[in-house]
Amino acid sequence: MNDAVRTEFDIDTGIGAVVLDRPAQRNPLSTNVMRQVTAALRKLSVDPAVRVVVISAAGPVFSAGHDLSEMIDRTLEDEREIFDVCTEMTDTVQQIPQPVIAAVQGPAIAAGCQLAASCDLVVASSAAVFGTPGVRIGLFCSTPMVALSRSIGRKRALQMLLTGETIDADTAADWGLVNLVVEPDQLDAQTRALAAKITGASPLTLQIGKQAFYRQIDLPQDQAYRAMAETMATNAVTCDAQEGMSAFLDKRTPEWRGK
Repeated sequence: MNDAVRTEFDIDTGIGAVVLDRPAQRNPLSTNVMRQVTAALRKLSVDPAVRVVVISAAGPVFSAGHDLSEMIDRTLEDEREIFDVCTEMTDTVQQIPQPVIAAVQGPAIAAGCQLAASCDLVVASSAAVFGTPGVRIGLFCSTPMVALSRSIGRKRALQMLLTGETIDADTAADWGLVNLVVEPDQLDAQTRALAAKITGASPLTLQIGKQAFYRQIDLPQDQAYRAMAETMATNAVTCDAQEGMSAFLDKRTPEWRGK
């Protein structure tokens, strides 16, 4: 298996990076690549020095989606394995304790769009486009639909899914798929600047908050409030919450101790 994913870590900033690295092939998400992404995320997730993870890609394309050559003349079990591996990858993005930012420099298509939409935050170059064109080749983008519809809502998701048309970065931001659109030469700097706004927070608190967000997002409102009231109560008695509140009252910088 050739390595198609690079893992990097900047000790000075606390930013870990997962880089798709098959630019000549448009960074396809083959089964092996998706497994490598999952493994890289899990490796970074257990390093206490890693405060934020950035997923990016080499070359002009973020990802063209699944490697379609894997999907011709295969059994149903083979096809199931591909989408199970993909689901595991995108689930892992949201399961690891650190916030994950996608830095999208170019087209993010089908499963590539799914990967970006699954990240906690997305910074996009103005050259980026997003699309779910599976309907045009007879394979509806059903798994990308899960992440997409949870980011931009039903009508806009269905517009992308049914027409197969791409949207540009500004439209993606307007629809809620992207947090920030920047000039292409500013993508790395602006992504790091966004990450820096997060790295000063307590890692323990970020973990609690990220996990709580995904737990409550699809609950009915009354259940969400009950669950989050309990979460805030248990958060409030942690060492870092006590330290943070005390530091605020004392007008000093908190010293985080939780992990």
